Amino acid sequence: MRLRNVKGAKEKIDASNYIINNYQDYKGKFNSLFLNNNPIDIEIGMGKGLFIINMAKNNPDINYIGIEKFDSVMVRAIEKLEFEDIPNLKLIKMDAEKIIEVFDKEIERLYLNFSDPWPKERHEKRRLTSENFLKKYDNIFKSKKNITFKTDNRKLFEYSLKSFTDYGYRINMISLDLHKDDISNVETEYEIKFSNKGYPIYMVDVIKK
Repeated sequence: MRLRNVKGAKEKIDASNYIINNYQDYKGKFNSLFLNNNPIDIEIGMGKGLFIINMAKNNPDINYIGIEKFDSVMVRAIEKLEFEDIPNLKLIKMDAEKIIEVFDKEIERLYLNFSDPWPKERHEKRRLTSENFLKKYDNIFKSKKNITFKTDNRKLFEYSLKSFTDYGYRINMISLDLHKDDISNVETEYEIKFSNKGYPIYMVDVIKK
């Protein structure tokens, strides 16, 4: 999908109090940025920010960091936050490939919501649930590893289940139609769009000690 450029996006992003521009300076000590020792959860590929913003509002005792590489979608999250005061939320504009350059044994939970499926086999290593990325995540988790993954893409979901379990993760919770199951859920923009079209939403929460 080709993303449309948004005029002035970079300037709006850089000027936001929610953006961590010098994020590499906080590696291993992101708690100092939040001025507390609360757990830190991250979302890779936060898009327009609906999920991470509502998670932070709903859980003030957890610190949240949203990660997104595209200005054109991150700026929409910045616009949502213009009149908000959410002290437990920060955002980073970066590519997920650099994740181990930014965090070091300090993350409690990772959210992967509606990630790019990269359907061609030659692009497998780009999938955020591939072994390539699972190895990177090993370096960012504080102790127990916990990933929550949601998608509307059945093939990516099946691939991810195999990838997780082959890597030693245990399935803690799973749904093949999240909106029909009695499971607490905070939606993303994509999720609302796909669900309204009648597509089932697949979800799995996995743990590795």
